[in-house]
Amino acid sequence: MNTSVEITGPEAGDRSQRFLFEHADIRGESAHLDAAYREILANHQYADGVARLLGEFLAAAVLLSSNLKFEGKLVLQARSEGQIPLLMVECDDTLRVRGIARGAEHATSDNFDLLLHNGQLAITIDPTNGQRYQGIVPLQQGSLAQSLDSYFEHSEQLNTRIWLAADGQRASGLLLQQLPSQIAPDADERREHWEHVCALAATLKDTEMLALDGEELLYRLYHEDPLRLFEPRALEFHCSCSRERTHNALSTLDPAEILELLEDLGAITMECEFCNQAYRFERSDLADLLQGHETKILH
Repeated sequence: MNTSVEITGPEAGDRSQRFLFEHADIRGESAHLDAAYREILANHQYADGVARLLGEFLAAAVLLSSNLKFEGKLVLQARSEGQIPLLMVECDDTLRVRGIARGAEHATSDNFDLLLHNGQLAITIDPTNGQRYQGIVPLQQGSLAQSLDSYFEHSEQLNTRIWLAADGQRASGLLLQQLPSQIAPDADERREHWEHVCALAATLKDTEMLALDGEELLYRLYHEDPLRLFEPRALEFHCSCSRERTHNALSTLDPAEILELLEDLGAITMECEFCNQAYRFERSDLADLLQGHETKILH
């Protein structure tokens, strides 16, 4: 297995790595989340099934974000009638991730179809500057990976396959995508190449995906196929909340409602549901939102 660079990037955990097949028009991406995944889980008390599913969503978001060529983020948001009403993860162009499962306090199942019964997944590409794009994926294939495979099969011209695994401690993912014809213009040869790499990837067990580092995993699968490995990219948990953004959220409330909250509570505290960071606002902090309104606080 050939490498294009000496691998001197982050440690085995919390990284994403791109690779190309030298003799086929196929690219790939592997993703591994360790500390970032555990930090996200530490902010909440999720059942095991929910924690594993959140890990798969995080790995998928990292894999899909690998193609972002601009500043912005990719958001995966699943809504369902199952035990998890809402699950959302984000990954930006610098591979900073965050995620949450909302309303899943009583979820007990390990079954994908029960957790996300009759669900839909929105894949949103949200550039910092530019127009947002969104695709909708029905979650009816028994797993997130199969649902994404079905989405790409029907919406993309390039063959794409995804494998995902998570166990509450580590989350991993593998993406394969067929590129436009350059190396092998013959259709039959392209099909053989694609079937070959996918068949080998399909032999992966979840335990292998979670136990092996990216390069070890690729060597086990493709040691007879020349690969070009690119510099791994570090990823990390990062919440985009801030005091300024929380203040802006308060500005959407009616000033009378803000006054009522201040009268009842003395101050307004808002907590980020992603990271549990609390932001406290005294009356003086909200003076700009109350200009022109009665601001006398009754005690």
